[in-house]
This record gives sequence, structure tokens and C-alpha cells, in this order.
Amino acid sequence: MGNLPVLALRAVIAALLTGSVLVQAVMVPLLAVDLEESGGELGHLRVPIVAIVLLGMVAAQVVLVCVWRLVTMVRRGTVFSHAAFRYVHVVIGATAAAALLVFGLGVVLAPGEAVPPGVVLLVGGVGVAALGVALVVLVLRMLLAQAVARDAEAARMRAELEEVI
Repeated sequence: MGNLPVLALRAVIAALLTGSVLVQAVMVPLLAVDLEESGGELGHLRVPIVAIVLLGMVAAQVVLVCVWRLVTMVRRGTVFSHAAFRYVHVVIGATAAAALLVFGLGVVLAPGEAVPPGVVLLVGGVGVAALGVALVVLVLRMLLAQAVARDAEAARMRAELEEVI
């Protein structure tokens, strides 16, 4: 991977991390105030909604940090090692946790008349999409496992060839 794509991806990740921290610091407290001021409609759901939003943002930040580490491994040429699996497993777990949080948000919003059923259905669709991302990363993990195995086999064959020569 060249320097330009790595730098561009790091810039995007840094911007996303900075933006998510700003949203956590500014927008989430404003969301809590808005939900409290909304009165009877969603006021009683303020704590679960804010907790789900905060935990979802933490899950996204964990994924961004792990992707940063994986990009660093790609740049160093060490991504085809067992150390990469740790970050991939965390990405899968954080993405699956985010999907569960989105489903939880749908469950919290579903009862009552405050939120239209179509919005709850859209939230469920976002949860399915997040679960799909976790499954895609799981498939990519399987591909990484095959690449690591082939890399180890190639190193073993090189060592045998050097002994013969």
C-alpha cells in the first residue's frame, strides 16, 4: 500500500474520531436536554436513548482505532501475522455490539405513539446493516486467516529451499 492511500485513510479516520468526540461532548448533552424538554412523549426515555447513543459512538471509535492499527500494520508489512487477528476480532465484536445497540434503540422507541412505526422499522434496517458489516468483516477475517497460513507455508518452503541450496 502506497503512502498516499495510507495518509488519506489516516486523515479520514482522524477526522471521524475528532468529529465523534465533538459530537459526544456537544451534541449528546444537547440531545439529553431536548429529550428532557420534550415532556411526556420521549422524556421518560432520555436515559436509555442517551446511553445507547453514547455506547454506539464508543463502538464506532473502537472500530476506527482498530482500523488505524491495521493500516499501520499494512504499511509496515506485518498485517499477515497473528497479531492482526486481535484487531479484526475487536472490529467484529464492536460492530456486532453496535448492531445490538441499534436493535435496542428500536425496542426502546417502539412502544407508544411518540415515534412512528416507519422510523422504528428504519432503525431495525440500520441494525441489520450493521450486523451485515460485522458478517462481512468476519468473512474478511477468514480470508486473512488463509493469507496468513499461505504466508507461513511460503516461509517454510523458502527455508527448506535454502537448506537444499
